[in-house]
Amino acid sequence: MRHGLFLPPFDELADPHRLVELAVLAESSGWDGFFLWDHLTYPAPVSAILDPYVCLSAVATATSRMAIGPMITPLTKRTLAVVARQALALDALSHGRLIMGFGLGDDPPLGERDQPLHVLNGVERGRALSEAVALFRDLLRGDARAHDGEYYQVPARTFVGGGTRSRDVPIWLGARWPHQAPLRRAAAYDGAFEIFLDGPENVAEVRSTLQTAGANLEHFDVVVWSGAIDALDAARWSAQGVTWLLRGAGPFNMRFEEIRDQIAAGPRRE
Repeated sequence: MRHGLFLPPFDELADPHRLVELAVLAESSGWDGFFLWDHLTYPAPVSAILDPYVCLSAVATATSRMAIGPMITPLTKRTLAVVARQALALDALSHGRLIMGFGLGDDPPLGERDQPLHVLNGVERGRALSEAVALFRDLLRGDARAHDGEYYQVPARTFVGGGTRSRDVPIWLGARWPHQAPLRRAAAYDGAFEIFLDGPENVAEVRSTLQTAGANLEHFDVVVWSGAIDALDAARWSAQGVTWLLRGAGPFNMRFEEIRDQIAAGPRRE
């Protein structure tokens, strides 16, 4: 099981220099991944938010081993071609360490809804996300065919890629326990990023749903966000088949020095 950090670039962490300092420290302290939340808005008392892609670009140049990525980008609330362009640049900059996290995102007041897809109901928004993620992968692969989908229309040969692609950027799809539809969506890609599980005892059901939906769990990441950076239950998650355990802080009242000290202690594997 690999260990990653999952941090909001908010308030005392809304400083790219501080985030780079934390990432460099994390890499030297044995962490395997460094992932940043992607939000345009967030409720009070959050008063400062930075763009994760710009910050991760700085992290990419200051580190050499850890996986990095946005967790998670609400793809239907962004301009798809812009996100694809950012991903191409960030993957090249990090020498192939990028993992992209996608999901529906939060609704107000936690998040934002952008035109034109904000009017859709939950099922329709799920279909729109499925179409967007598939189109995102096609764009990164350099597929120049026209796309005339239910929610997206792309004329032929209008997206120029970022050079010869030697790999697919791994894609994790976010899921909020106990919803099953996001897990079925994730099964077609590289990982499922599950949040708000009650505990390790839920992982068996997550894995069963993924497998039934077609995921090859021998080559698939079961990712869980659980606990503070210094939490002591890693062995329980590992025993249930979790492949990535993400630890985090915040989003409210974070203290940079406290987070830095926790990261310096390295991932707790107990």
